[in-house]
Amino acid sequence: MSRTVQWMDNRFFPEHGKNWDDTLFRERIIAHLRPESTVLDLGAGAGIVKQMDFRNGPQGRLAARICGVDLDPRVEQNPCLDEGRRADGGSIPYADTSFDLVFADNVLEHLSTPAEVFSEVARVLKPDGLFLFKTPNKWHYMPLISRSTPHAFHRWINRRRGRNEIDTFPTVYRANSRRDIHRLAAQTGFAVENIELIEGRPEYLRMHPITYAAGLAYERTVNISRLLSNYRILLIGTLRKIS
Repeated sequence: MSRTVQWMDNRFFPEHGKNWDDTLFRERIIAHLRPESTVLDLGAGAGIVKQMDFRNGPQGRLAARICGVDLDPRVEQNPCLDEGRRADGGSIPYADTSFDLVFADNVLEHLSTPAEVFSEVARVLKPDGLFLFKTPNKWHYMPLISRSTPHAFHRWINRRRGRNEIDTFPTVYRANSRRDIHRLAAQTGFAVENIELIEGRPEYLRMHPITYAAGLAYERTVNISRLLSNYRILLIGTLRKIS
């Protein structure tokens, strides 16, 4: 990272640390956790996102039991979980009404059959249980570019950003807009409690001051008015299972 990019970080986004979006999502999850909560991390993977660790962090254990599922076999050794099981989100290997809260961090964009997964989440949630997720909004420029470029390009971009290629997965964006979420919730037994659309530091454009400046201009524009919120990058949703 160049000194100019570092200066721009400090000048325009002093409150944005590394993985600031995951930190924001962590705050949303913690607001709903109780010491007796049973929690499922949908798409838990290897546990590389430390903000999604509610078991070993500086605040200690934040829930009674934390489980996770993922197709990645590394989930079985995920240190953030009490139990990790290798499974698809469309067939969650837990009994009905097992969990108080299910969360998914950057998972929805990978779902080819999101209604099937939402239905499974509803099944394993207790009555009035919550489903929280963070995912890219498909009308932002980055998902638009992603949908028009090959997966090899996505691996290259993430490699430039310091992310291991093994943790870059294909995206389809079938549950990635405000309208998509309302439709899927209605189909699968959820009420939409909240949807946030947030634009912050232009992470994918911090490779050079010129691209950073373009991302900064975009950020300032879409944050001018709520009318432009549909073009912000982060979509954070909270759904409640209808009893």
